[in-house]
Parts: sequence; C-alpha cells; structure tokens
Amino acid sequence: MENEELNSIPLQQVIDHFRLETVWLPEDIADRTIVSRDVNRPGLPLTGFFDHFDAKRIAIIGNAEHQYLASRDPDGRYQSIADYFAHKPAAIVFSSSNFVFDEVIRAGKEYGIPIMRTELHSSAFMAALISWLNVQLAPRITRHGVLVEVYGEGILILGDSGVGKSETAIELVKRGHRLIADDAVDIRKVSATTLVGSAPEIIRHYVELRGIGIIDVRRIFGMGAVKDTEKIDMIINLEPWVQGKMYDRLGLDQETTDIMGIEVPTTTIPVRPGRNLAIIMEIAAMNNRQKKMGYNTAEEFNRRLMAQMGVEE
Repeated sequence: MENEELNSIPLQQVIDHFRLETVWLPEDIADRTIVSRDVNRPGLPLTGFFDHFDAKRIAIIGNAEHQYLASRDPDGRYQSIADYFAHKPAAIVFSSSNFVFDEVIRAGKEYGIPIMRTELHSSAFMAALISWLNVQLAPRITRHGVLVEVYGEGILILGDSGVGKSETAIELVKRGHRLIADDAVDIRKVSATTLVGSAPEIIRHYVELRGIGIIDVRRIFGMGAVKDTEKIDMIINLEPWVQGKMYDRLGLDQETTDIMGIEVPTTTIPVRPGRNLAIIMEIAAMNNRQKKMGYNTAEEFNRRLMAQMGVEE
C-alpha cells in the first residue's frame, strides 16, 4: 500500500488551530480548503500589480499594508481592496490585532473572501503558519508497517504479514520505548531531507496481536508508551531466515530505501526462533545514531583489520 496523495486541509482547521478571530466568513466556509503551503503579503497587489499573483495562498495584512490602506480615502481604499478581492485570494488575515476597515468587510461580502484577525505580529504568524502548513500539506504516502521510537530514533519496521512486526513493537514498548503506528503508517515529506510518520486517526495507539486481538497500548502501558508523530530515521526489514542466504556480517554496505525521493538507511534482519528482535533493534537504533554523529563501527573495525594485515588503504 503506497499511494502518494495530493493533500488539502479545511480553512476552518486553520482558523481553529491558530484561534483566529473571524471578522467575516462566507456561508460555504465548511467547503473552503487550503492547498498551498505558501503565504503572501499583498503589498503589490493592493497597488494594482498582479503579475505572478497566486490566489491559492492565504494573505496576511501586516502593519505596512494596513498603513497603506489607512492612508487612502474610503473610496480609494475600497477600490484597492475590491480589485484585490476580485482575484479571489484564499483568505486574508489581519495581524497585530489591527482594525479591519469597513471597506474591507464590504468587499469581502461582495466577493466571498474570508476575513480573519490575529493578535500575533506578521513575522511570528507567518513563520508559525508556514511551518504548520508544511506539515499538514506535505506530500504523503501510506505504508504497511510499524513505526516505533527507540532511543530517540524513529524506526519504520517493514515485512510480510505475520513476520512479527507488532509483537516486536510491543516488546519494545515494554522496554520503555514508544509506539507511533501499527499496521498502517502515514508518511509525510515535510522537507527535502525529512520524513515524518504517524498513524491514521482510527487506529492510533492500537496494536493487533494475532491470537489476542486489538489492544490499546496507551491504556495498558500509559501515555509515555505512545507518541503521535516521529521522524523516520531508519528502516528495518524483517524477513524469515533463509538457510544458505548470505547476510551482511560487518555492516560495511549501507542499504537505503527511496521514499518520495529521500534515501532512508535500511537494514535487513532475518527472523528465526531464538532471536531477540527487540534487543537487536535497540542496538540498530544506537548504531544508527552513532553513524549520524560521525562514528561508523564497521568502518573502524575494517581499518583495524586492514592495518593488522598490513594492507594500506
């Protein structure tokens, strides 16, 4: 299951999240959605320059735009706003609790443009809004697997059904680590280098154990045993042990898995009775953290081995 989705969020969700004061909203506000992760300051559009104008963005009326509108007479102010609203911006937000002119409300009603206000200053609100939209509107896929946090490392566990992913996750939770998602993992690409995983709302904090059924990890193990989201730092593939197959013994060859254009370090662990997968994953997490800090045990061991054999690099 791996389908990349084009994402959108309801405008009402933006209003609720940032606790925006609603100055005027159209009747169809429940159907209004936001699809752009960018925002704009409409200084130039208010003066009549609309080249490269993107109507999908939320617009922020800051102090500069507010002072410009205040400097104009009522008729000129209405004309500037009406010309701007005729291009159908997604919504506008007045920052710094600035006064909303009657002409703005009049034009908003005429063209159906939502008008909100926030007490935050423009720069602070823009930074918070862009950061939040980058997560909410990030490209996403859903993968069949389990996501856990082990020693601060987000590990995406993949493998065929019945290989032991959920059982391993429960063992890790018992050892003090945290569950993010079981069975289905929603993965979002929040930057050019970062993937963040979460669970679909309906199965969040639940785990399916064959022979027992569905269990609520949060209720059984407590709030400290679960987490809503986590960055994906590495992938561990679980596969049944195949006699005679050559498995990596030193760790010199670093596998990666491409997820939405990002290469994620990947390790394949063969599963057979007697192997403690939870401990192996703890070691894998600590080893991955060491690599990110610049120390690679396999390379260091290989250098020592070559030196002992008298082989120069």
